[in-house]
Formats: sequence, C-alpha cells, structure tokens
Amino acid sequence: MDLVANRNGSISVPADNPGRIVRCAQLALRAAEWLAPGLDFGIRLLVGSVFFQSGLTKIASWSSTVALFENEYAVPGLPPEVAAYLGTGVELFLPVLLVLGLGTRLSAAVLFVFNIIAVISYPDLSEVGLKDHQYWGLLLLVTLFHGPGKLSLDHLIRRKFPV
Repeated sequence: MDLVANRNGSISVPADNPGRIVRCAQLALRAAEWLAPGLDFGIRLLVGSVFFQSGLTKIASWSSTVALFENEYAVPGLPPEVAAYLGTGVELFLPVLLVLGLGTRLSAAVLFVFNIIAVISYPDLSEVGLKDHQYWGLLLLVTLFHGPGKLSLDHLIRRKFPV
C-alpha cells in the first residue's frame, strides 16, 4: 500500500487506485473495532470516577453536605435533607454500576438527568464548572446511545443469556 506523507504531516492514499483506498478504509475500521472497547470503558471509568468522588466528598462531612443543600443548592421539589440523601446515594451507587457496565444505559440516563439537576440547582456554577458538566453530559450520552461496549458485565450477560 503506497501511503504519501503530505507537507502538513498527514498521510494520504493516492486516489489513482481505488483498491488501495478501500483497503486503507478497511484497516481503519479494524483498528476502530479493536480500540472501541477500551474507549467505551475509559469513558465509563472517567465519568464514573467524577461522580463517585463527589459522593465520597459528601459523606466525608455530612453536616456540611446537608448545610450546602439547605443554603446553596436549590433542588426543585425536594426538602434539603432528602435531596442530600438522594444525591449522595446516586453519586455513590450508579457510578459503580456504570464502571462495571451493569445496567449501563439506565445508569447513564439517570446520571445524565442528575447532572442536569446539579447544574440547575446550583446557580453560582462557574463557567469552567458548567463546561465540565457539559463534558460529562456528552460522555454520558455517548454511553447511553452507544452502549457499554464489550468490556462490560452487560455484554457478558447478553452473551450468556441471549434474548
């Protein structure tokens, strides 16, 4: 396969041979198939660790957490102490499921909604904080729509018990 290095550092396949272009595309698809499970797991691990760390911070000082929910966070429709318990529970339980890839799409969906509620309920969120939440939301949507991938308990269960 004749690859040509361009001046800008990119590599291209000469267009005069369509067979070479097809082989190059097939090679790229094989590489993507090989890398996808690791990327799926990496996304789940990254997002899961962010939410789990937040949950650990909340239980480290419970009185401070309840005070934050009473004074800073305005969770719609819930008393502050109930919101603190629910929020902490979500942040400690669902990220574990997400990382393991068990009930992955449901976990990603709930964490996506939780992420939106976090943004809405904290009006003093900085611009950087908002961008972080957007980033996490986008990664959760990738998992929600693409699925957990091959490195997940969901995948193993589907293989063991096909529907």
